[in-house]
Amino acid sequence: MILNDAVRQALTAGHPAQVVTLNKDGSPHVSVVWVGLDGDEIVSGHMKLHKKLKNIQRDDRVAISMLTGGKTNGMDNYLVINGRARVTEGGAPQLLNRLAQIYIAPGARYQPDGAPQGYITHITAESIHGNGPWSK
Repeated sequence: MILNDAVRQALTAGHPAQVVTLNKDGSPHVSVVWVGLDGDEIVSGHMKLHKKLKNIQRDDRVAISMLTGGKTNGMDNYLVINGRARVTEGGAPQLLNRLAQIYIAPGARYQPDGAPQGYITHITAESIHGNGPWSK
C-alpha cells in the first residue's frame, strides 16, 4: 500500500508508536518503538532479538498505533496501521541514530560506533485508519 502524505508526515514526526505482535497463544504483545520510513515501509530498529521480533518471525501480522497531535472533530488525532512485518539482520545502530535526530534532538547519537548490528523490522501497511487527515 502506498502511504499518503498525511500518513508519511505522522510516521516521521517523532511520535512514539505502539506495535502489537501476536504471542504463540494468540494474545497480543505491545511494545513502544521509534518508527521511520524506508520508501513505503515503516521501519524500526532493535538491538536484540526481542519477543516482538520472535513473534513477527512466527506470525507476520502486526498493528501500529500512535497519537499524532492535533484534533479532528473534537477528538485527538491518532493513526492505526494494520500490516505485515518482516525482520532483517543488521543496520539497527544506523537506523536508531537516524531516528534519534527526531526522537531525541539533532546531533544525538543513540548507539555508539561498533555496536552490534541488531535487527530492523519492516512493516508493509495493509489498512490505515484512525482519526485525522488519513480518515477522510
